[in-house]
Amino acid sequence: MKKFFISFIIFLLIIASGGFWGYQKLNTFQQETINAQPDQLLVVERGTTGQKLAALFEQEKLLDNAWLLPYLLKLKPELNKIKAGTYSLTDIKTVRDVLNLLNSGKEAQFNVRFIEGKTFKEWRKNLEKAPHLKQTLKDKSDKEIFGLLNIPNDVKAIHERKNIDGWLYPDTYNYTPNSTDLELLQRSADRLKKALDKAWRERDENLPLANAYEMLILASIVEKETGIAAERAKVASVFINRLNAKMKLQTDPTVIYGMGDDYNGNIRKKDLETPTPYNTYVIDGLPPTPIAMVSESSLQAVSHPEKTDFYYFVADGTGGHKFTRNLKEHNKAVQEYLRWYRSQKNGK
Repeated sequence: MKKFFISFIIFLLIIASGGFWGYQKLNTFQQETINAQPDQLLVVERGTTGQKLAALFEQEKLLDNAWLLPYLLKLKPELNKIKAGTYSLTDIKTVRDVLNLLNSGKEAQFNVRFIEGKTFKEWRKNLEKAPHLKQTLKDKSDKEIFGLLNIPNDVKAIHERKNIDGWLYPDTYNYTPNSTDLELLQRSADRLKKALDKAWRERDENLPLANAYEMLILASIVEKETGIAAERAKVASVFINRLNAKMKLQTDPTVIYGMGDDYNGNIRKKDLETPTPYNTYVIDGLPPTPIAMVSESSLQAVSHPEKTDFYYFVADGTGGHKFTRNLKEHNKAVQEYLRWYRSQKNGK
């Protein structure tokens, strides 16, 4: 009996020491350094078990041998609430770091920047280069993409032309891997509609604009005319004054937009006289569609233009514009700008 008792105690000690060794081994394992490459992503599918995760670690060469991983997850169940997704291993050092990340559900984030004043043709290039974004629109025309977006079509001009320019909100958009390009554009379209609705709802009284769509068109012109946010409301006032006076808008950016691929960097007198739907030196009122993507600043400028008696403006050589009340003042300002331009060109 005494021998049996001693043998039993020895057996328990062996088990205890084995358990302690195993516990220490697992604690050491969770602090083991992984072999993550710069910008490496780890894709974890739904329903991934400890065994599958160990195989994934080895497959992605994070560890040479991950056989202890399932046992670690059993020992520490708080680390076994793994969420499916695509994760960035940037700055992740140890096995424990990876598991904490997979339990957090914080998937990798990427972004694409859409700049105000640009056209969808220009935006589309950035969209197609966006990393880890599922491309579903490469074989679609701009009009087809417009049709796929949930954009109000109650304005006849929109329905007929299906022009996507102006209908997307400029910003930097974050996304997770395998998001689609269409989902990203829909987020942008939703934000634009919200900003436009707000600007139209809160607009000043007696603006010479029939609907929110005309506000969007005019905001796109203001966007192209100046990159200085502080003077946009003043630029908007010039166009509002011209519309009220039944004057032609005579704005070069609309002419350029109407020229399309024929524009080579210069506008000639012939171009100003050639009729297009967008040539505001020829047509009355606004062009039929927006000519660029607009910032909220430009929408607010058109919604609340300054109260001025200006009908003209021209570049002043400093990045801004000189505003004038009549043609005589305008011609003088133009001559001043030309003198400045020639002096710069001649290096004086």
